[in-house]
Amino acid sequence: MKKIVKAAALVIAGGMLFVSCASTPKTNRVAADTITDLTEFWNDNDVDIVCKDLIGKFLDSPRIAQFQVQKKRLPVIRVGTFKNASSEPIDTTIISKRMQVQIVNSGKAKFVADSSLSEALRSEAADQQSWAKEKTTAAIAAETGADFLLTGAVTTIIQTQGSDQIRFYDVTAEATDITTHEIFWTDENKSIKKIVSRKKIKF
Repeated sequence: MKKIVKAAALVIAGGMLFVSCASTPKTNRVAADTITDLTEFWNDNDVDIVCKDLIGKFLDSPRIAQFQVQKKRLPVIRVGTFKNASSEPIDTTIISKRMQVQIVNSGKAKFVADSSLSEALRSEAADQQSWAKEKTTAAIAAETGADFLLTGAVTTIIQTQGSDQIRFYDVTAEATDITTHEIFWTDENKSIKKIVSRKKIKF
């Protein structure tokens, strides 16, 4: 009887160990720029592709070259809001931040902080007028004004046929002249298109 109990205990323990090992996820590290799609939805690779393309088009556009010739300086850009008009819960602040990185690192334009950060900086500068040493006090009304506000939107077009689906992402961007409110430049990225095939469940 004791042998049977011990054998049963070993079987149970072995089964628990197997379940424990089976539920432990296996992680493989890959290069950050490796394209990985665990689902059909918008991901970090899509953000990188779109931001590099659109910022490259903007900064290499003839209108930017013309601006530099006329003004004899680099354009100053502020990145605004990118609207999520898609069918997915996309965090578009990531798009704005990635575009900021692309602009700053390009060397082809200057970048100023977004509105929320500007408010915080102005509050800090105001506090310094009363509390900081005179030689180290930040000047008031000495900000670099932006020439253009960069905004845009992400939309999706979805086609479904049976168990197959096509997901197409259209990302638009436009630079608006802050003084005249004229659309200075606009373009779109239509390179993100995913074909999703699901296996049919047989009963």
